[in-house]
Amino acid sequence: MHPRTKPGSLPVSQSCKNMSDYCIRLYKDSDYDTVRDFFAKGNMECTPAAFYHAFSLPRFWLFMLVVFLIPLLTIGSITLSILAVTLTLVHIWFCTRGIMLPYVQRCLSDDMRDIHKYYLQRDGYCYWVAESAGEVVGMVAAEPSSHPGREKHVELRRLSVVKSHRGKGIGKLLCRTVIDFAREKGYSAVILETSSAQIDAQRLYEKMGFRCFRTFYARELTAKLIEFNVMIYQYDIPTGR
Repeated sequence: MHPRTKPGSLPVSQSCKNMSDYCIRLYKDSDYDTVRDFFAKGNMECTPAAFYHAFSLPRFWLFMLVVFLIPLLTIGSITLSILAVTLTLVHIWFCTRGIMLPYVQRCLSDDMRDIHKYYLQRDGYCYWVAESAGEVVGMVAAEPSSHPGREKHVELRRLSVVKSHRGKGIGKLLCRTVIDFAREKGYSAVILETSSAQIDAQRLYEKMGFRCFRTFYARELTAKLIEFNVMIYQYDIPTGR
């Protein structure tokens, strides 16, 4: 049986109670195409954010200066230098996109290939959507953590809110839904992974009481150049409540 939230918050059962102009309910098979589509679009939004973040990094400017100077000093052509910089920026853009694209494709072919079977037919797993005027505008999932030594933790996954409905508290409510789910299932903490490009998500998690306990680079060389980090956050569920 899926848990219900504590008094004062939305239930997370199959019934859907309005709160303002949106509600949280369990995922249904009719949501399949919608959630997959905006999960992909939401994650690919990281590409421009990560790319433009690079322009704030001194090492990025140093790298681009070297790219500019090599043709200028070896051939004496400023035109070739400008062309080299332009081609390098285009290459970095596609490499940045290439960091997120394989992740999205992997998710769509893994747990999101059969959402109902993966999340709603297994103990300790669940998948919710946020709905507004009959339209799905957000989603979040929970599953037992696979991180070594964190077997009593739940992992918050697939959190996404459609752009037109951000800033309305939907993301906070979805986070709270997973926290309440973890508490009622007897888990001691909720963990999640996000990226350095997802600034708004980081702010949301930190306001909710999550704390970053580990940061590491993605494997791609471009990730180090543009400082694209993967960050792991944890929320410790208070005991005695």
